[in-house]
Amino acid sequence: MRKFVLAVALVAAGLSSAAWAATAPTAPLIERAALFGNPSRVAGRLSPDGHWLAWIAPRDGVLNVWVAPIDHPDQARALTDEKTRPIRQYFWAPDSSSILYVNDKGGDENFLLYKVAVKGGKAQSLTAFQKTRVEVIGTSVHIKDRILIGVNNRDPRWHDVYSVDLKNGKLTPVFENTGDYAGFTADDTLTLRLASKSRADGGTDFYRFADGKVEAKPFASVGLDDSLTTAPLGFTTDGKTLYWLDSRGRDTAALVAQDVASGKTTMLAENPRADIGEVLTDPQTGRAQAYAAEYLKTEWKAIDPAIQGDLEFLTSRLKGNLGIGSRTDADDAWTVTVDPVTAPATTYLYRRKAKQLVKLFVNRPELEKATLSPMYPQEIRTRDGLTEVSYLTLPAGSDQAHAGRPDRPLPMVLFVHGGPWARDEYGYHSYHQWLANRGYAVLSVNYRGSTGFGKQYIAAGDLQWAGKMHDDLIDAVQWAVHNRIAEADKVAIMGGSYGGYATLVGLTFTPDAFACGVDIVGPSNLATLLTTIPPYWEAIKQQFYKRMGDPTTEAGRQLLHDRSPVFRAAAIKRPLLIGQGANDPRVNQAESDQIVTAMQARHIPVTYVLFPDEGHGFARPENSIAFNAVAEQFLGKCLGGRVEPIGGALGPSSATVPHGKEYVPGLSQALDAKH
Repeated sequence: MRKFVLAVALVAAGLSSAAWAATAPTAPLIERAALFGNPSRVAGRLSPDGHWLAWIAPRDGVLNVWVAPIDHPDQARALTDEKTRPIRQYFWAPDSSSILYVNDKGGDENFLLYKVAVKGGKAQSLTAFQKTRVEVIGTSVHIKDRILIGVNNRDPRWHDVYSVDLKNGKLTPVFENTGDYAGFTADDTLTLRLASKSRADGGTDFYRFADGKVEAKPFASVGLDDSLTTAPLGFTTDGKTLYWLDSRGRDTAALVAQDVASGKTTMLAENPRADIGEVLTDPQTGRAQAYAAEYLKTEWKAIDPAIQGDLEFLTSRLKGNLGIGSRTDADDAWTVTVDPVTAPATTYLYRRKAKQLVKLFVNRPELEKATLSPMYPQEIRTRDGLTEVSYLTLPAGSDQAHAGRPDRPLPMVLFVHGGPWARDEYGYHSYHQWLANRGYAVLSVNYRGSTGFGKQYIAAGDLQWAGKMHDDLIDAVQWAVHNRIAEADKVAIMGGSYGGYATLVGLTFTPDAFACGVDIVGPSNLATLLTTIPPYWEAIKQQFYKRMGDPTTEAGRQLLHDRSPVFRAAAIKRPLLIGQGANDPRVNQAESDQIVTAMQARHIPVTYVLFPDEGHGFARPENSIAFNAVAEQFLGKCLGGRVEPIGGALGPSSATVPHGKEYVPGLSQALDAKH
């Protein structure tokens, strides 16, 4: 009763959110390093023969690949020795004798392929080229000594296909891509079977191979509307069945099996509200066994009765989002990761026959004793009647009266996802946890154009950058204010890539809607963005034109100009923080430079943090921690939340501040200490 009386008294007194936060229960401050530093271990994967377990973990502060015998994980040793750039992607060679991984330099996204033997030795570059981006095209269950890769060293726009001998590293040409094909699909014999090619309308044509050559006419075609929701997944190992994710004749992407000989198609799985997102296939036969679709949360369903009992067992024992990371060739053991949201993710070894789960590791054990906040899925209606699936996180202790609704309105951060052809998902989110721990409500919105909800929802975003896509964000803010989640004058907007662009749009197109903004690698000028996209995006260029604005037409050029925040810089009246990687191949540094220059010319304050060794986002944890240390002070000044002092966070990073250090509390002193 006393708590209820106190709450009523506080409401009657009309206290601000800051005053309310001072009286409400607060969880201990979680250090930024625990959220954004290196994980302890991630990406656990079994070797195909089941003898080894590999994972990614720090070695001398840099993420590298480690390996251990499956029965003796305590005998782990590092296989790789990267000194600066963390390894974030790896996979097992089919014969289990080595690990293959890709890495770039300084964020340039020129990913090269490397091999390192399980028995030790130095990593060997399998693609020792300059300014080249490698793609893995095909691996086989039965062919153990080679794989197929795509290499764009002849023409940076298109990938030629090579076979890589994993024993000696020899590259053998398979197909020279002089026909402007965007991608390839091989079968289990590592024979090329399909090629895809973009069309002038933004759609895709699919061609068969015959005798090593692409047939003249496509056997299947999709238009723009289906182009992001229809694609071949691959063949069964006998080559007789081709699986598709397919939205033709429907809205959401279904799992479809096509008989190669007859062409007959059979729909295996569908979800009327969400696209099929993941498919599990039998390691030996390649046949589809289960699928996952995510509307509000991820739901797994079995197709093959042989796997249904496994999914039921796992979901009964592990509470949270399930991910199956690897399966042995014999399919007797899996690695399974569960994300409970309010605790760090845990990876298990699952022995199928014994129905036994063995805990392998927690990815961030330092968070096991931290108070993490739950995530609440929301359905928000837009002004024109669409439903945007969104995710809300609240500070611990702020919603004692009713879970998912704070007892009083809070300062809020609208955290906008990139892409824009991507989506926010339910699960642990480091930025949500960090911002909620600092005292903010956090809302992420799947605005129109987001993927995962069918082709109509994607198409609703066409030509709507800074238009209806932004209206959706404003509608979400108004929903939060109306439901007493957010204070109307205490909402910040923040995000990366398209989310950074949305931040700039928020401060220029709707200059009174947000209290401040944090833009991470966001474009400011859509025309220059389209002229500087990487050459290997040539195949999807028409999609950009159809969905953003066509720079080859007068109307398109005008639209791109009108939707570019740089030309509205004079309207900015609220604080802005910008973070940028100097080597970003997607959103060039010039995008941030342009908006900063435009603001400087008008004497509008802006803080600009530049990282010379990063690309599209911050891969090195030292840089991520440094930028978020700055962002935390910036948001604290703007919204009044809790802050962890910058301290020495900038020291290990490459952060430079070309402009505006004086606008963020403690930043000048931190830079002086760094130098």
